[in-house]
Amino acid sequence: MNFGLIVVGDEILSGKRQDRHFARVVEMLGGRGLRLSWARFLGDDREQLATELTRSFASGDAVFCCGGIGATPDDHTRQAAAAALGVGLALHPEAARLIAERTAEMAREGRGSADMSLPENRQRLRMGEFPVGAEIVPNPFNRIPGFAIRNHFFVPGFPVMAWPMIEAVLDSRFAHLFHREQRAERSFLVYGLAESTATPLMEQVERSFPGVRVFSLPSMGEDGVRRHIELGVRGPVSMVDEACARLEAGARELGGELR
Repeated sequence: MNFGLIVVGDEILSGKRQDRHFARVVEMLGGRGLRLSWARFLGDDREQLATELTRSFASGDAVFCCGGIGATPDDHTRQAAAAALGVGLALHPEAARLIAERTAEMAREGRGSADMSLPENRQRLRMGEFPVGAEIVPNPFNRIPGFAIRNHFFVPGFPVMAWPMIEAVLDSRFAHLFHREQRAERSFLVYGLAESTATPLMEQVERSFPGVRVFSLPSMGEDGVRRHIELGVRGPVSMVDEACARLEAGARELGGELR
């Protein structure tokens, strides 16, 4: 199964806030023997979000979507998900109960009233309006849930909420996929070899070792370091050592200086 990530927010695209989800999701997946297949960064644009979600729902991928599930005018993710699926929004009864519990808790702390008929609390309930057919994703931080539908998991943009929610989803729904295939990475530095010269070698190694991906990370010689290429392979543990050895031997034959 492929795993995808969508990060939503104008504040990310404008640089007002720095994304923290990408690196953490990669880490969470990697620790479970899984990997991220793709990521998208989108603004608070309902039409654009709906278009992207239509594509991702059709892909069959498992997708984590962070941000935009609140109830202010700049939150569009819930509505976009419903539009992408061609369904309406409805107040989820379990979400309504959890939001009411949280509101009562805040009232006991001296923050507002527990009366759910008040306009501000009716507004809070909108955070529990999910696409018809969705189920909740529990939020251990403040109990205001996210939602799940069609293998997509929608969580808040706040890392303190999103990350425990994503981890819980992984451990409860995808544990059967953990560490099914041990993967590894090997690489080395090569000097005096152009990428264009090394490309046929890289293609040959990939043909010889199905499932292995060859990568090339060139350095332009910054900070006084000689220009070089980091060549390497990623793939099943059973193949990476031999594939990397083949890549090293080929780089030497092409005149590269290995480090």
